[in-house]
Amino acid sequence: MVLRKRGLLPTNRVVRSTLYRLLLAAPALPLTACGPTDDCGGPAPRIIDSVERNPDGTTNCSKCPKSSAGTTAIACWAISDDGRMKTQCDYYSCSNDGRRPEGLREAQQHEPGCELGALYAHVAWLEAASVPAFLRLADELLAHGAPEALVSAARRSAQDEVRHTRIMQALAHRHGASMPEVDIPPFQPRSLEAMCAENAVEGCVRETFGALVTGWQARTAGDAEVRRALGSISRDELRHAELAWAVDAWAAERLTPPERERILQLRRETLRALEHEVGSQPPPEHFVREAGVPSRDQALSLLQGLAALVA
Repeated sequence: MVLRKRGLLPTNRVVRSTLYRLLLAAPALPLTACGPTDDCGGPAPRIIDSVERNPDGTTNCSKCPKSSAGTTAIACWAISDDGRMKTQCDYYSCSNDGRRPEGLREAQQHEPGCELGALYAHVAWLEAASVPAFLRLADELLAHGAPEALVSAARRSAQDEVRHTRIMQALAHRHGASMPEVDIPPFQPRSLEAMCAENAVEGCVRETFGALVTGWQARTAGDAEVRRALGSISRDELRHAELAWAVDAWAAERLTPPERERILQLRRETLRALEHEVGSQPPPEHFVREAGVPSRDQALSLLQGLAALVA
């Protein structure tokens, strides 16, 4: 087994070449383009009139109705509209989904402010939630007899996510937002197939797509500070995607044929769900301009390129 000098993982040439080929489609911007901005302009807020509030008057985001794509609000706050207190719910689902651990409870973000701030705070929350997800993966890999290279890579990925959380928190603070609390119940032991099922959904599909989106943003964001921040994160996220596929390949030799088929179907179903989410929720124009978030057509094109790996 040939190991990479820093990554300690066998190089998956198909995964790496596919991801880099898709990222090359992103138009790179010069580092001197558009510096940091506090422009919070965007579409008119989406206002809900019947959301239950907490005793302190803040809004519980879990009470916001789900979007047409079935996703929950990433931010919500109470507002005054025509003399009445109503609730603004922001449903845009950023594609930097990270590796969501089992049982992760939806974020509760209540403060008013800029939509960009809410976006970066949500990404910081996902990065923070990825830390225990990778630590659990490392423990489970060790328990199931995986090579030390995979265990070490999972632990290093958790360390990466700590740094990513701090970077995204700084971007959120710049726009007047703070990261919601991460709330995860205690983990329980699970089978190899259960571990691989989560890895298929959160790693091989969602985290791999998130790595593509982060790399795209690092090349196209109009805000130079966002490009610098995500440039360092994107390199780590590509390694995390490689780790997911390396775990998948290692486990495939130990799962039964029916178990392998179920994992394959999970990957396909997750890709279809992601296509529906992306297709039904175009990002606000200022997210595309300032944060470099791929447009709906660009994101769907990235997903089409990813389909060859998933299938």
